[in-house]
Amino acid sequence: MSNPKLEVLTPQNSQLIIIDHQPQMAFGVQSMDRQALKNNVVGLAKAAKIFNIPTTITTVESTSFSGYTYPELLDVFPDAPLLERTSMNSWDDQKVRDSLAAAGRKKVIVAGLWTEVCNNTFALSAMLEGGYEIYMVADASGGTSKEAHDYSMQRMIQAGVVPMTWQQVLLEWQRDWARKDSYDAVMKLVKEHSGAYGMGVDYAYTMVHKAPQRTGKPHEIIPAVPAR
Repeated sequence: MSNPKLEVLTPQNSQLIIIDHQPQMAFGVQSMDRQALKNNVVGLAKAAKIFNIPTTITTVESTSFSGYTYPELLDVFPDAPLLERTSMNSWDDQKVRDSLAAAGRKKVIVAGLWTEVCNNTFALSAMLEGGYEIYMVADASGGTSKEAHDYSMQRMIQAGVVPMTWQQVLLEWQRDWARKDSYDAVMKLVKEHSGAYGMGVDYAYTMVHKAPQRTGKPHEIIPAVPAR
């Protein structure tokens, strides 16, 4: 019997759900740097946009507790509805189930807050009751402590969840640099969100391939003048 988890993620076989990336939820994250967390989930969202991945955005108690989803994230999907709910478990809301079913893809990539609550309950429920495969993006998710995040990831992995990182998802979707229809957009995303990797791409383009600098306008370089 074949194992569907051996299949590489493609733009045709996967969908994304972003759970509760809201300020009050982020305030409680202690498992990683919160600015890095925001960078990673926005990078993941932009990757999904590049590859036309069906994306569900779900929120909890926006006006009474959690606040509004990061504007940088919402601007990636300006027309996407926000599926508001009361339950900590997104699977408990019928709108979320309907959105996942409408995409028609069993591989569900998850990025959410907090790992040990909203991610954990959704993953277990969606696998048990919905028959979905869950791919948990560890560096676009956060817990209230490193232990909370790590042990929740371990629990989910033991249950069959596949752990991933956001850049791994991006490059798995791209797969081949000969795919020029997405190449330029992926390189732009890498430069903006991939840290040292993006810096390396900028360096290679400008210093090796003599491409222009990635700035809005050229900056004058004034030669060194020895002090007298």
